[in-house]
Amino acid sequence: MVIHSSFEDFLLFLYVHISQSDNTYDPKELGLIKEKMRDIYPAETDFEKKLYGTLRAYNTFDKSKLRELIEDTFKHFHTNKLDKKEKIIADLFDIINADGRVEASETKAIDTLKNTINSSL
Repeated sequence: MVIHSSFEDFLLFLYVHISQSDNTYDPKELGLIKEKMRDIYPAETDFEKKLYGTLRAYNTFDKSKLRELIEDTFKHFHTNKLDKKEKIIADLFDIINADGRVEASETKAIDTLKNTINSSL
């Protein structure tokens, strides 16, 4: 299952997922996501519109299909995956740490993501 038209849109979806893994959208985490968006999207991108569109898409996504989505998307965008794996994982850690605390649910979510990313490579 691939639902994103670009690897960057997929990354943003992962950023939103990890920020919501503690069942909140913390303003500091969302702020950091906006900063990271500047590294992956062109300057003329409407960052607010892109982020809030992704939040809406994430909220309606069937989370039971998350593993399938991640694996299939990494396979689909195969030319981008190896060189970005460590950066993606580091970004995910940055996001869960943005609010100054890491909840058990966030640790579990990032471990699951790491395992899924590694198994799809």
